Amino acid sequence: MPDVIDRFRSSTWGWLRGTLFGWLTLLLCLVGVGFVIILAIWVRNLDVTYELTEDRLILRKGIFVKSIDEIEFYRVKDVRMDFTLVNQWAGIGTLGIDSSDETTRDGPLVIPHIERAAERREELRRLVDAARQKRRVRELDVASDLL
Repeated sequence: MPDVIDRFRSSTWGWLRGTLFGWLTLLLCLVGVGFVIILAIWVRNLDVTYELTEDRLILRKGIFVKSIDEIEFYRVKDVRMDFTLVNQWAGIGTLGIDSSDETTRDGPLVIPHIERAAERREELRRLVDAARQKRRVRELDVASDLL
């Protein structure tokens, strides 16, 4: 089994301090309702763990019923980072990974509310480049012109 370079989850604390809905939830804690929302978000964030190895991103999904999915880095087409002003203050962001892998067939893999998102994006880009060089793979975009 390859060595794990990084392991992370979506951050409940990052969501609380890095989104307007998170701040509203903290206010709702004053009347007790916010704790239920925090518990629901926390359980949802426990559902998926992301692991980076030299060659792939591994998604370990599930709490009671588990599954493992992988995205080979040489198949990654784009790594995107989105963040709001509040996200920037909190130091979190949302990563989007688009690839030719079956995992992202229906759209990019979105990893929300990630601590150190900028650092992790750069690490992903480095790993993608290294995996492509190792396999001698280049990305080729094919566009069809229908005139």
